[in-house]
Amino acid sequence: MTTGKGARLDLIGDTAVHLLVERGMRGLTHRAVDEAAGLPSGSTSYYARTRAALLEVALARMTMREAGEFADAMGSDAAEAAGIQPPAGGPAGGPAASPSDLAALLPSDPDAVVDLLAGIVDAAIRDGRDQKIARYELALEATRRAELRGAYDEAGRAFREAAVGLLAAMGAQDPVRQGRSLVAWCEGMMFDAIAGSGWSAPPSRADIAAGMRELLAGILKSG
Repeated sequence: MTTGKGARLDLIGDTAVHLLVERGMRGLTHRAVDEAAGLPSGSTSYYARTRAALLEVALARMTMREAGEFADAMGSDAAEAAGIQPPAGGPAGGPAASPSDLAALLPSDPDAVVDLLAGIVDAAIRDGRDQKIARYELALEATRRAELRGAYDEAGRAFREAAVGLLAAMGAQDPVRQGRSLVAWCEGMMFDAIAGSGWSAPPSRADIAAGMRELLAGILKSG
């Protein structure tokens, strides 16, 4: 159980994510976090003295929550091997497993892989909407803040490397390039359903799986 400073940072991070969703970037201030979290005035400033620090706390907390969701979907052993794990007090990250390690932990059958990935994307659309909206707010802010850019890119590194490792284990010819395409497809599907023009009629899990199956078939067929 997280206690002390860790628990307070979790509360501040969760509240910051909520405010990003509810009020946008302009609505995220130290005072607003104190008020929304029911903390004494100045508490958030004590743990995150600058705005950049507050944004990094929000990003770290959001990434930890996403890592937990991936661990549930992939299985904790596979997620840990892929480097997707929420260490205490910081974002997901760590050395990713080799393709052979991932092959031993993740399903190798294409249909099972499609089911796994479609489940992750579907869960993000149905249950993870708020976290993704907060992510989009932070992504845009990262284009204007060099210090946040580095933290944002590092937070996503383990997820991208897991995609590369998964495709390499499946025999993809160019897993780095194709892994980027796989991540981009998943991110695009989520954005369209959560914040894009497709939000009013999000795809079903069956539709997501069909698109994923087509994508993977093309990747594994290409030479």
